[in-house]
Order: sequence, then structure tokens, then C-alpha cells
Amino acid sequence: MDIAIMGAGLSGLACAITLEKNGINPTIFEKRSKVGDRFVNGEVILSIFDKPVHDNIEKLSEEYGIYLKPTSNIQKMELISKNEKAVIEGDLGFANVRGREQDSFESQLEQQTQSTIHYNSEETYEELLSHYSHVVVATGDGDYAKMTRNFREDLTVTIRGATIEGSFDRYVVKAWLDYDIAPFGYCYFIPYSDHEANISLAIPDLPENADINLDRLWDLFYEKVRSEFEQDIRITDQFQITHYPIGICQTARIGNTFYVGNCFGTTMPFMGFGQYASILSGVFAAYDLCGLGKYEELMKPLRESYEDSLVLRRTMEQLSNKGLDRIIHSLQGYWGEKLFQTNTINPLKVASFLLRPYIKMKR
Repeated sequence: MDIAIMGAGLSGLACAITLEKNGINPTIFEKRSKVGDRFVNGEVILSIFDKPVHDNIEKLSEEYGIYLKPTSNIQKMELISKNEKAVIEGDLGFANVRGREQDSFESQLEQQTQSTIHYNSEETYEELLSHYSHVVVATGDGDYAKMTRNFREDLTVTIRGATIEGSFDRYVVKAWLDYDIAPFGYCYFIPYSDHEANISLAIPDLPENADINLDRLWDLFYEKVRSEFEQDIRITDQFQITHYPIGICQTARIGNTFYVGNCFGTTMPFMGFGQYASILSGVFAAYDLCGLGKYEELMKPLRESYEDSLVLRRTMEQLSNKGLDRIIHSLQGYWGEKLFQTNTINPLKVASFLLRPYIKMKR
């Protein structure tokens, strides 16, 4: 068995690490000049999106042998709508860095990988398929899955982000659900450290958003951030992603090709999270290759999570700022913390189940 992994991101490297633990050394092909060679941004892993798992980093370490060091453990989350604010406290998850940084998750996984990585690779999927018995497609988007007619695109999003400098609490993240600054979307503040953080604005490419002025929205958001922190905040780096597709594969494995990470569909439509699912997809593809399970079966819970997240995304598209205010108001105090801290149920799955008939009726 000769295995090629196309892409050295989270899912591709997690697959390689797991294969190596089982005595198989794949060959990795990466089109960029090094691992994580892209813009720097902050991301989070929140346990509420992966219930009943409470500590994702511990789970990856203890059960899968994947070792990651986040920049912080999140102790407080502030959810801000147009007129309301909810503060949730507790062990909520983890913040981390992605991209062109030595402590990014990609770089940490690379340090745990022994397999050969060919950088600046121009090999196509077809070429790898002709030379290797199995190909793991981990290219970071759904393009190859689309090419093989194996991808259902549900929406596209446009994202603008920046690295900012100031004085921050690294254990606090913030999210804005305010359609005046992000129509049908959301904004984030995620700290890298006490002095550096990422802010980002994401909006779905809906017909209702066709005529928006992204520059104007970004200026409004930037002023919101400055007002929130009551300090002069300096932008040191910026990035923008236009019309990024979010969707899911019809089939996780076709023949001897495995679709993992965003090529499978691990970016969740609701709020854009997906790192944990991306890593698991790489691990599960390796399990199948090692005869330790069936990839399609192992991915069923992640597929269900995606579909649940899509229902919540469609719900957001039918809300107004008044509706968001009501939701954020209801999350203040006891019920908000209960929702985020419960270990017995998956609250987002329950919400999706209750909303699904209504969303089907409206679509």
C-alpha cells in the first residue's frame, strides 16, 4: 500500500501522524512553500460545538495521540448583539493561531510528522492517483470534491480579518451578532496573547447581501472594537477571503480516494468552526487505511453535526436584529452558562432538531 496525502494542513498532517503510529509512512504533497504558508488568524475550539466532548485538546491527546498547545484556554465569552450583551464564564474551550506562525496548529502538527513532505508541489490529483494505491485529498477546500462531482455546496462566505495590537485579556473572546455590521453573519475577537489579537468579519454571500459595501462594514466593525476596548488599536496585518465555499461531500470515500478536512466538509455553516472535526477526519481516514474502521461510518457523527449546523445557519438567515437581541438576552446569567457547561446533551443538536421542521417549511 502506497499512500499519497494531498495537502499539509490540519487534516492531512493528522492523517499522516496516525498512519505513522501504525507503521505506514505516507508521502505528503503541499503546493505551498512550507506548512501554514498563508495569512495569520485566530481560531477557537469551543466544546459546545462538540458535546459530549468537554475538553477537545485532552481528547485529541489521550485518545488519538495528537498533541496541540493552544494559545489560551477560554474562560470568558462575550456575545454582543445590537442592544444586548451576554457574558458566559467557565471552561469554554481553547484559542489558537493558524497560518504563518511558528506556534500555529499546522506547525505543531508538522513537528509530530516524520513523513516526507514535498513542498511547492504541482502534482495533480489525477497524477497522484496514477502513481499511488490510495490518495487522501486534504487540500483545504472543496475544489477537488467538486471536480469529481462529490460536493454539495450550501453557501459561500466572504471574510475580512486583521491582526491588531493593544492590551487584551488572552482568556476572553468576543463575538458580535449584529446585522448592522455583519448582515446574516458574525464578527469575532480572538486574542493571540496579551498584546496581539485577531478580529474578523464574516458574511454569507446571499442575494440580500449583493449590494453591501464591505469596506463600510469593516470600518463600522473596527470602530466597534476600538469602542469596546476603549483604547487605540493598531492594525498590523490584514487578509480577505472572497466567496469561500462551505459544503459537504456526498461520499467520504470513493474507491481509494479519501476526502478529509474542508475537502470533506468540516467547516460548520453556523459560525464557521471546524478545526476539531478537520483533525478527526484525517485520523479516521488513517484508521480506514490501517484496517481499524470504516471511514464513512466513522464520519457519520461529523456529517450529522454539519447538517445540524446548517439548520442553525438557515435559522440565522431568517432572524432580524430584534430576534438576535432576544437570543442574546436569554443567554445572560444562569441559562447561558447552563447551556455552555452541560455535559449530558448536545444543545446545538437539540436546537437543530426543534428548528428543522420550521426551516424546511420556510425553504
